[in-house]
Amino acid sequence: MAVLERPGAQQLAFHVKSVWLFTYSDLKTIVFTSTCSALLNATALSLENKCARSSTLNIPGPGRILERTPLVLFWVWINLLPFNIDNQRQPQSIEEDSMNKPWRTIPSRRLSAGTATTMMYMLYPVAVIISFFLGTITQCLALVVLGVWYNDLRGSDGNPLLRNMINGCGFICFSSGAMQVAIGGSHIDARVSESALKVYGWWFFVIACVVSSTVETQDMPDQRGDAARGRKTIPLVVGDGSARWIIVVTVSIWCFLTPWLWDCPMSGYVTPLLLGATIAVRTLWKRNEKADKVTFRLWNVWLVSIYLLPLIKALSIR
Repeated sequence: MAVLERPGAQQLAFHVKSVWLFTYSDLKTIVFTSTCSALLNATALSLENKCARSSTLNIPGPGRILERTPLVLFWVWINLLPFNIDNQRQPQSIEEDSMNKPWRTIPSRRLSAGTATTMMYMLYPVAVIISFFLGTITQCLALVVLGVWYNDLRGSDGNPLLRNMINGCGFICFSSGAMQVAIGGSHIDARVSESALKVYGWWFFVIACVVSSTVETQDMPDQRGDAARGRKTIPLVVGDGSARWIIVVTVSIWCFLTPWLWDCPMSGYVTPLLLGATIAVRTLWKRNEKADKVTFRLWNVWLVSIYLLPLIKALSIR
């Protein structure tokens, strides 16, 4: 560790951590869930394609898909980073983070809002170029548009339903783009990955609906900061108690509906139901900021259990 004692190395470590902190909160929400979605859906499609001998899709095998995990992680992260910087550089966000997340890069004074803005303008083109060569330019540009809408046009503040819808669209952009990277598409020949997306197009729509109707789970522990900045979220508009019941009802519905849509065996119902029941119980009986943060982490794991359903179905028909 002697290298870290040198001023240059210390400065580099400081800046690397500053960049890392921009995305830290969303590692579990976006990077983890999107990567799991990509790998699980791509593997399921690979197994289905192998069973359907008449299929013309040249989907790589599960081993090749797993080998691309680092690239999938990188694609998700490099598209998330400028979005998060844009979100956290806003004056209202700095005020909110000073209360909810004071360790973040700007409120902790590791970087100024002006420097963060310069970084954002540099990183968006980087994400676009990388996405172009990986055949995911459509999702990348959609994320840029959604980011401007959410952050700069304050789509996240005025209407809680619109806020949830933008979140849902963002999730499917990350998930579908990550799946294309996992399959191995490129700007030269994106036919395989684009055809794969068409096969699972209906499923990504369902995922968008799942996220849009349950993502207010993330707003439960942030009510103090959201109220301070004047943001309208589900718990602040309808009340804490009503919001908790909305979460319980919507999560419960999707626990049954999503396995049914895939015609899964009983094993497909077990994990979503167990996690969904845990979320429901915690949401209703553990009503404090610390407990709500844990419940939101469980929501991310529950979402991955939903992403697992295509693979369970594929394994059941082999």
